[in-house]
Amino acid sequence: MPDQPTRFETAAIRTQAPRSAAREHAVPVFLTSSFVFDDAEQARALFAEEIPGAVYSRYSNPNTDEFVRKLCLLERGEDGLSTASGMAAVFAALAALVKSGDHIVASRSLFGSTHQILTRLLPRWGVSSTYVDASDDAGWESAIRPETRVLFVETPSNPGLDVLDLDRLGALAKARGIPLIVDNCFATPYLQRPLAHGASLVVHSATKWIDGQGRVLGGAIVGDAALIAEARFFARHTGPSLSPFNAWVLSKSLETLAVRMDRHCQNALALATHFEGHAALEQVRYPFLASHPQHALARRQMSQGGGIVVLVLSGGYQRCRRFIDALALCSHSPNLGDTRTIVTHPTSTTHSKLTESERQAVGIVPGLVRISVGLEHVDDVIADIEQALAASA
Repeated sequence: MPDQPTRFETAAIRTQAPRSAAREHAVPVFLTSSFVFDDAEQARALFAEEIPGAVYSRYSNPNTDEFVRKLCLLERGEDGLSTASGMAAVFAALAALVKSGDHIVASRSLFGSTHQILTRLLPRWGVSSTYVDASDDAGWESAIRPETRVLFVETPSNPGLDVLDLDRLGALAKARGIPLIVDNCFATPYLQRPLAHGASLVVHSATKWIDGQGRVLGGAIVGDAALIAEARFFARHTGPSLSPFNAWVLSKSLETLAVRMDRHCQNALALATHFEGHAALEQVRYPFLASHPQHALARRQMSQGGGIVVLVLSGGYQRCRRFIDALALCSHSPNLGDTRTIVTHPTSTTHSKLTESERQAVGIVPGLVRISVGLEHVDDVIADIEQALAASA
């Protein structure tokens, strides 16, 4: 077996931490806060980062190292680090690269907590940001200032499923010498590799599709080695560390990511196709539907359409309340990327801290529900949604 297998499924399964003297087949969980040194010189060299090796689990651990190494192979990034959650990854990636007086240009369609970082937290330290609409191709160039240090996007976006042109943004970032950071949570490296399109860093909420079963929190940053070094310094001294147990779970989960995402995408496309044009719905959004505004781009940039479908119900918020309460099979939860189908109402939950005008600007209307399509038989999921639509009329 080559040291670094290149085919996705093989790399996800066969990349493992070095086997111990116990000759285990499955990697054990290294539940230890620290590691011992052979002698004083080794301790000095490890802390000076002159030699590789574990020192303290806030810095690294065999389980977090294995998880990161797998993600680097799957995303084809030079280096990476793990974090305690997806939002820790987003914040560490941004905070490591900006200082007071700097500026960020970001896509307007962002997860609610990312929006709060850009509009309420980073401004406390003198970092400003400008939003650009997903459809505004010229807006990116005009939004860049001399003090711009980062371009940040989600694609597909949460929850509206906007798809941004990574080739165009990557070329712009390279021409202007500004790192492009891509939140790849919805697509995962199995469906989309932003680094191949010119991104400098990729961030993940591993809590979602990477875990895939709603068990643990985790995040990761992967990409350019020099930028990862900055993020690692930030994380090492601020402590958003991924626990060894969670890293072990996430690393094992990566072994089944490909087969899971194949089924998620298959089910999501079937569900979106079934409900498009439904009398109770104003709109169905899914990147691989021909009706999606960026359908051609999604087909070019992604290998499949992902596991999220958006339904916009006629009747607004009150109809959504009745619809959600009538569901019998699907779960009502703020999470996504689970084996179980999950329905979320972003206006009243995940994006409730945005103002009404901010939600309207990215298409989050009161009647919108986000469906994270699970691995159940899709006919059962469709039947549950059908009966809930009928009951909520």
